Amino acid sequence: MRTGNEPTTARSPLRLRLWLSLWGLVWAVFGLAAFTMTGRPGWAAACGLLLLLVLVDLTVIVHHIHQGPHYQPGRDVPPYEPDHGGRGRYRH
Repeated sequence: MRTGNEPTTARSPLRLRLWLSLWGLVWAVFGLAAFTMTGRPGWAAACGLLLLLVLVDLTVIVHHIHQGPHYQPGRDVPPYEPDHGGRGRYRH
């Protein structure tokens, strides 16, 4: 249910996702190197795939961060009518 103050209280999770992806990048590179050196190709391939996914995620995150903030309605936009439950005017 929308209360109307979400645009002013909303916080973007992009910075948290960026730091978690960097942490995953470090561990994926470490795992790839360690499993390659110990002769475990299956685990090295899994870490390589994880590394690829982390790099794609980092690319998306950085792209979204560079886009900047998107439009949010101002204080002059009234909140939506709250859902009072039950059957509404247009629900059958």
